[in-house]
Amino acid sequence: MPTVSGLGENRLLELLLAELPPAVRRPRGALSDALDADDCALVRPPRRGRRLLLKTDGLIAGVHFTPDTDPALVGRKALARALSDIAAAGGKPRHALVALALPADITLEFARGLYHGLGACAEEHDVGIVGGETLRTPGPLSLTVTLTGAVRARHFPGRGGGRPSDVLLVTGRLGGSFRSGRHLTFSPRVREGRWLARHFPVRAMMDLSDGLGADLPRLARTSGCGFRVDRERLPRHEHCTIEQAIGDGEDYELLLALAPDDATELERRWPIRFPALPLTRIGELTAPGAGEELPRGHDHFA
Repeated sequence: MPTVSGLGENRLLELLLAELPPAVRRPRGALSDALDADDCALVRPPRRGRRLLLKTDGLIAGVHFTPDTDPALVGRKALARALSDIAAAGGKPRHALVALALPADITLEFARGLYHGLGACAEEHDVGIVGGETLRTPGPLSLTVTLTGAVRARHFPGRGGGRPSDVLLVTGRLGGSFRSGRHLTFSPRVREGRWLARHFPVRAMMDLSDGLGADLPRLARTSGCGFRVDRERLPRHEHCTIEQAIGDGEDYELLLALAPDDATELERRWPIRFPALPLTRIGELTAPGAGEELPRGHDHFA
């Protein structure tokens, strides 16, 4: 089976970019093509009244996926992780740059599979892949996606606007992501995040990538608050414990804080707009020092 070694960078790029749908290689708003010879992509800025969102996220073999993982799912996950953060900002994703570092013994089939998964996810979410970099590495394989997005200035929720007595809610269910394989197949809540930011005064919002036990304290701390969680109300996947729902991570659901009256109205309207996706009230923000602590979620450096 042929490997990437000896192909040369130009030929490798031709083969990889051939895996991307045409609309992904030359998206709306891009003034250059991913196949062009320019080292910098030229894109139109967001319209007046909008703000540019920037996000980068990386995957490393042996940390975020195992060697026997379907490469298309690895490529999909690399983009979907970045999309999840754009979703939590209430934004629309726009353009992506891809940096791929490959060991020489990686098969060409595996490398093309990565781009096939990237392309399918990009097409689903109307993202243009407008450039990037390919590198040779002694290992392990790494795949980094830098993603831009746009959001209306008045709709950006951020993490720091929460106040004591705000209601905490989460979308979907939590726990067991790695064990079930959902960390490869999750749906970034882009549509839901944009709807929330447009229709409700969301005071703080973020995605749950490192687990509720890591991410909720970040949101509370940035808002200058403490928090209290009703653990029995945590929405869990089947066969998951409360501890797993708090600490497993890689759920990529949305965590948000709203004033009590707004939360009640959201709970009324949510099942009409998104009948297949649960939205659960899990607790509240408190005055600083008046809340509780949770078991710590995932931390790369702990």
